[in-house]
Amino acid sequence: MRAVVCEGAGGLEVLTVGEIPDPTPAVDEVVIDVVAAGVNRADLLQRQGFYPPPPGAPGTIGLEVSGRISAVGAEVTDWAVGDECCALLAGGGYAAKVVVPAPQVMPVPDGIDLVSAAALPEVVATVWSNIFMGAHLKEGETLLVHGGASGIGTMAIQLGVAHGARVLTTVGSKDKMEFASRLGADVAINYKEAEWASVVQEATGGAGADVILDIIGAKYLTDNVKSLAYDGRLVVIGMQGGAKGELDLGRLLSRRASVTAAGLRTRSVADKGRIIAEVVGHVWPLVAAKKVRPIVHTTFPLAEVAEAHRTLEESTQIGKVLLTLS
Repeated sequence: MRAVVCEGAGGLEVLTVGEIPDPTPAVDEVVIDVVAAGVNRADLLQRQGFYPPPPGAPGTIGLEVSGRISAVGAEVTDWAVGDECCALLAGGGYAAKVVVPAPQVMPVPDGIDLVSAAALPEVVATVWSNIFMGAHLKEGETLLVHGGASGIGTMAIQLGVAHGARVLTTVGSKDKMEFASRLGADVAINYKEAEWASVVQEATGGAGADVILDIIGAKYLTDNVKSLAYDGRLVVIGMQGGAKGELDLGRLLSRRASVTAAGLRTRSVADKGRIIAEVVGHVWPLVAAKKVRPIVHTTFPLAEVAEAHRTLEESTQIGKVLLTLS
């Protein structure tokens, strides 16, 4: 079958489309004929050699897909050949077929086309598990989302608004500010033109944010901690701005605040299944009601995978970049 094969680790030049063996499902797995695959920043890191797949996961890049089930394991009862679905993966998405543990497979939400469904699994599972299952965002609280124009950011804004939170977000351009506002963000901050932490303090009357979802890491750590409200929760899910920073424990103590860091890829199948079940139960009805939607910036055919990665590296996109397979 066709798949993206990395010839070593490095730049865009290592991405090629080649042939690999078709997967065979274990008793508790399904095989999906892939229609579309999401492109994520973790994919760029894997290509560069900085984010290897966990033990047992396919070596092929790709953390989410949509498509149709073409084979089921002997113990799988919830899925049948021909079912349309989308799925969260530990790897293997940039391919014509992928094998997935059944608990990580989801139906396509009502009203969403099969290609766009590939934009949902990774971002929704990340946002729901961190903001709601982990940080327990409540109605009336203030949510600060860094990278509000990214796939994760656009979903976090929408889910925050849908749950009655006041949403602030940082973005990198005027166009992205306007888009975030259209998604429902109360305050959109261009971090290239303003000190975002000062704007957060002004916008909250000095109270700070109850929950902060951060994709930057070390570069923002000091200002994030300063921006936390009493009993505030900082959730770090990315390290685009570095992995090591100085943590002001005195500020945390005085604010009764907390800092957590959480990844999704290395969780167990059972843990991912628990998250997926909550996503289907809590988020899919919001998608069907058109209160939340996948934001797709553009699609590329599998053969143009290098351009898809380039688009994400340039950070000019709003929402998700997808690969499509015929």
